[in-house]
Amino acid sequence: MPVDDIDTVATVSALNRILELELAGVVRYTHYSFMVYGFGRIPIVSWLRGQADESLLHAHEAGELITHIGGAPSLGIAPLLDSVTDNIADILEESIRHEEAARAAYVALLDLVSGRSIMLEEYATRLIADETRHAGEVRKMLRRPGG
Repeated sequence: MPVDDIDTVATVSALNRILELELAGVVRYTHYSFMVYGFGRIPIVSWLRGQADESLLHAHEAGELITHIGGAPSLGIAPLLDSVTDNIADILEESIRHEEAARAAYVALLDLVSGRSIMLEEYATRLIADETRHAGEVRKMLRRPGG
């Protein structure tokens, strides 16, 4: 389907929201990785930095799609942190909220492009699945063994 079949202004706005959220994710997860202490630090830091890397890839993809449809990528960034903490449970709870906000942004994009752009529809669907999976991973991390 042609890109002309979408509301370009609304789609660029939705993609810029995604870009801003993903850039905030880069900063958020990187910051969190500095704040982890204790015996489990190494695997948690590795996971957080992997999330930061993935957020950057998602930001790149959103920016490329914005320019693909003729828009200009935002220089903004979504809110960064709910609080500054070294409590891993708090960090993970904040991470869930961030993942859910990102998922909602991808759902909003899907609503705009569904049936109008296969490329953008598949992009949004893939990222909704990714964000849903990430939130599920974090929820598993918050569960107590045997709980």
